[in-house]
Amino acid sequence: MSIYLDYNASAPIDSRVLATMIDIYKNHIGNADSRTHDHGDQARVIVENARKDVAGLLGISSSEVFFTSGATESNNIAIQGLEEYALKSGKNHIITTSIEHKAILETAKSMVRRGFEIDIIDPEPTGRVSVEKIVEKVRDNTLLVSVMHVNNETGIIQPIEELGLELGKRDILFHIDATQSCGKLVQELRNAKYNMLSFSAHKLRGPQGVGVLVLRRTGYKLPPVKAIMYGGQQEHGIRPGTIPVALVGGCGKACEIAADEYKNNSIKTKAVKTALLAILKESGLTYSFNGDQKHCLDSTVNLCLQGVSSEALMLSTKEYCSISNGSACTSKSYEPSYVLKAMKISVEQIEDSIRISWGPDTNLDEFKKQFSKLLEMAKVLVN
Repeated sequence: MSIYLDYNASAPIDSRVLATMIDIYKNHIGNADSRTHDHGDQARVIVENARKDVAGLLGISSSEVFFTSGATESNNIAIQGLEEYALKSGKNHIITTSIEHKAILETAKSMVRRGFEIDIIDPEPTGRVSVEKIVEKVRDNTLLVSVMHVNNETGIIQPIEELGLELGKRDILFHIDATQSCGKLVQELRNAKYNMLSFSAHKLRGPQGVGVLVLRRTGYKLPPVKAIMYGGQQEHGIRPGTIPVALVGGCGKACEIAADEYKNNSIKTKAVKTALLAILKESGLTYSFNGDQKHCLDSTVNLCLQGVSSEALMLSTKEYCSISNGSACTSKSYEPSYVLKAMKISVEQIEDSIRISWGPDTNLDEFKKQFSKLLEMAKVLVN
C-alpha cells in the first residue's frame, strides 16, 4: 500500500481524537443548547471544554472561539459578515493576496458585486508576500486585510507577525487563514496580532466537518462581524445551527494534543524533510523548489522535477506515494496552479511540480523507501 503524503489536503485523524468522538457519540446524546435536562448539560460541558482547548492552543480567551463547519465557512463569515459594518462606516476596501485559498479569493471577489473595492497583491518569486506592498495599498477606507499564514500549496510561511503590527497601528481589521499552521506554528500564532483567524480541525489530525473562527476582543468589543446565515442563536448568534458535539469534542481533543506535542512533532517532521533533501541530492535528477525554503513549513515541499510531468508521475507512482500537484479544491480542473503562476513560475515548471506533505506520524523508514521509488520512476519519465 502507498504511503500517504497529502496531509495539506487532509491529515489522517489521530486515534485519540477518534476515541474521544466515539465516546461522545455513544454516551453523550444531548443537544448542547438544551437547557432543561442533564443530557443537554453534559453536551454543553463537552463543547465548552473543547472551546477551552482551542483557546489554550492559540493563547486566547475561550469566549473568542466560535465553532463552524470548517475554515471555508469561517473565511466566509470573516469577510461577508463585515458588510453591515462597512455600509455604516464607509470602509469598503479589502486587501488580500493572489495566493489565498479559494475560500478567501472567491468570497472577496463576490464582495465587489456588493459595492466593495478589492486589491489583490501578488507574492514575490519566493512565495512570500511583501508587507510593504500590502501597506502601500492601505487607504482611509480600508476595512480588512486577509492573509493566510502558510500557503497550502507551497508551505511558504507568510510574515503575519510583521503585518499584524503594521495594521494594528492603522486600525485596520486583520484576518489570518491559519488552516495550514494551526497546531504546527504554535508560538508564532500566539505572538501574532490579529482580529480574526480561521482553521479546520482536519488539517491538525482532527475530524473533517468542523472548524473555528476566532474573533479577538479589542477592549470589550468583538470585531463587527454578523452572521451570514439565519437560524437560532447558537455560537452567540455568529453561526446558527445545532452544534455537532462529537465533532467539536474531536476538534478540542486535536487542539489539546497539538498544544502538548507540537515541539516533539516539529522534530519528527523535520527528520522527514531532512531525509527528503538527502534522497533528492543523491538521485541525480535536476530539481528545484517552488518557494524559499528558509521560510517553509517543515512538513511541506513543492518540488519541480525538471522534465518530469507531474500528472504522469502521480499516475505512475500511485502504488508508492499519495501526493498531489496543487490544492485539493482545484485538483479536478487540471489547470496550472494559480499559486505558482502568481509566483511568476513558468507553465513548464508548474507542469513538472508536485506537492508533498506529511505529518509527525509519517513513518520515516517507509517514507525513505517509497520516496526513493518515486524518484526512480521519475528518472524513467524524464523527457
